[in-house]
Amino acid sequence: MIGIVDYNAGNIKSVERALSSLGAEYLLSKNPRDLEHADKLIFPGVGEAAYAMEQLKKTGFDSFLREWAQAQKPLMGICLGSQIIFEHSEEGNVDCLGLLPGTIRHFASIWSDEKKSPELKVPHMGWNDLTYTNGGHPLFDGIPEHSDFYFVHSYVIQPRDKSIIKASTDYGCLVPACVSCGSITAFQFHPEKSGKAGLQILQNYIGSASC
Repeated sequence: MIGIVDYNAGNIKSVERALSSLGAEYLLSKNPRDLEHADKLIFPGVGEAAYAMEQLKKTGFDSFLREWAQAQKPLMGICLGSQIIFEHSEEGNVDCLGLLPGTIRHFASIWSDEKKSPELKVPHMGWNDLTYTNGGHPLFDGIPEHSDFYFVHSYVIQPRDKSIIKASTDYGCLVPACVSCGSITAFQFHPEKSGKAGLQILQNYIGSASC
């Protein structure tokens, strides 16, 4: 059974619709204890990092997710859920869950460091293609490299260990699109909004023994 973390900051309905279309058994809950016996978790999210962390603390999902990751149970982060699994975000200057080492930075901050002034709109919104890196990931099985996925974000994952980046795209800088370490895999894009290729990722996750 798939557990969906509902902490008042998630793109919940689209995830539910995608899982339903795949015939997956899932449980959506605002109560961490309801999800204790799930086989795998999906940790979605949209919005602002500081608000999301506030909600995680209020619901108790912050400690629950840390315990889940420590137990090496499969966890999939999506969009904001792919960012706040790291240590710190520039968005609201907030400390995050710290499940993986790294920070989250605004596009403008990265472009400034790289002395670039790309004429690109922020947020990065729309379809972009992926390049597989560091061997890719089993959750991309059946999906050709350079397939397009749907992105909506203004902040960029900056993992301390670049070897955990399994797919990337370009938007004026390298954008980690998929990161994976141990039982944690996270996607900056929205698999549930990315058509056939995105549904294949979710199907691979549902059917896999582990991340």
